[in-house]
Amino acid sequence: MGEAFQSALTVLLVEDDKELAGFVGQGLEEENCIVTAVHDGGSGLRQAEIHAFDIIVMDVMMPVLNGFEVTKRLRMQKVRTPILLLTARDAPEDIVKGLDAGADDYLTKPFEFEVLLARIRARTRGATGKNAGQMRFADLFLDTEKREAVRAGQRLDLTRTEFGIIECLMRAAGRVVTRDRIIETVWGDRDVSENNLDVFMRYLRAKVDCEGLPKLVHTERGLGYCLREGTD
Repeated sequence: MGEAFQSALTVLLVEDDKELAGFVGQGLEEENCIVTAVHDGGSGLRQAEIHAFDIIVMDVMMPVLNGFEVTKRLRMQKVRTPILLLTARDAPEDIVKGLDAGADDYLTKPFEFEVLLARIRARTRGATGKNAGQMRFADLFLDTEKREAVRAGQRLDLTRTEFGIIECLMRAAGRVVTRDRIIETVWGDRDVSENNLDVFMRYLRAKVDCEGLPKLVHTERGLGYCLREGTD
């Protein structure tokens, strides 16, 4: 394999062939990528709508929604994430259809992994630039460089500590973050108790999950906290 990406890239891999998805996903992780893999177009669309990725690598022929339709819907929603389509059909009309739908590139199966890496590098140059510090989950947006948080179009007045906590949760959106992990990430080696963390979480929740908005910050009892949509 080639030289690993210097900065970790976040990749959404949408491929219904689980064996191929496993091979590609493992290879990308070895190249310093953070991979989210799903196996149908509907799941791919949902992931791309609520999470910010550096690139989407997506098969064309899939159940629920095909790659063309997912691409078209994302572009209609102004999601500008680069999309690399994987297709077993190299007919000019299929390639044109994908590009017209809004895809940035295509790769014909079977392909060499090194070629996939080269295509990803070409489409993610500058991914660590001006948008590197911007993250999105549902209607919550963070700009880590400016330390700004916006929910449902309204700017949130967060302290530095509160911002650190929500950033930690957003980087693991959908997964539980333990109390110890949050304390280690936000406070480092400073002596902070779990009771202190609970107080900060109450303040944070009051600002992020204000009245009238769906709850995003959830307590996973006995484990920690999680940023996700839905009820407890």
